[in-house]
Amino acid sequence: MIDVFIVDDHDIVRQGMVSILQSVPGCHLVGQAASGVEALKMITRLKPHVVITDLSMPDMNGLELIRQVKSKLPQCRLLVLTMHDEEEYVHSVVQAGAMGFLLKDNASDELVDALDAISKGHSYFGQHAQAVINNPFKPMPTAAQDPLAGLTNRERQVFHLIIEGKSTKQVAELLSISTKTVENHRGKVLDKFNVSNTVELVRLAAKHHLIT
Repeated sequence: MIDVFIVDDHDIVRQGMVSILQSVPGCHLVGQAASGVEALKMITRLKPHVVITDLSMPDMNGLELIRQVKSKLPQCRLLVLTMHDEEEYVHSVVQAGAMGFLLKDNASDELVDALDAISKGHSYFGQHAQAVINNPFKPMPTAAQDPLAGLTNRERQVFHLIIEGKSTKQVAELLSISTKTVENHRGKVLDKFNVSNTVELVRLAAKHHLIT
């Protein structure tokens, strides 16, 4: 039995994936979420074998979710299902630890095969993603190029919530921590990026394509 968790902020997309997964023998849907923060809490508790996630979501984007899940549950396998076909996204999700990448346009045709491969410990990349990975003229970025490499997991969470426009109180509620703790993490993030306020932080995030 394969325990699967779905993360996507569009109800109709999640419903479509549920319909597909219900037809797969041995597949058990253990949960679903519409945001990255909500998903991380549930995934940590439920410990599914496979997580299928979008990239563009409120609170915490899919790329950061992948990093956080791999940090907390190294054995969990992640499959990206997205509308974003930019090459940097393919490279970034592979670097973060995802084992598969599919475009939503082709999901209904390939999702079952991708899930089967990933559940067995194999990678599965759609035609577009595989072409990007195999392109000898654009090598995959190294881990040193991760602009968030110097942040702790909690600082990454606070960073993404801040650039999503969340207030200190909202961040505290979403992460179940105090507002004082949020402010402490925010200060450390600003210091590490050598910026003085949230506006500068958002500009930096946009420059590094960290806003999806």
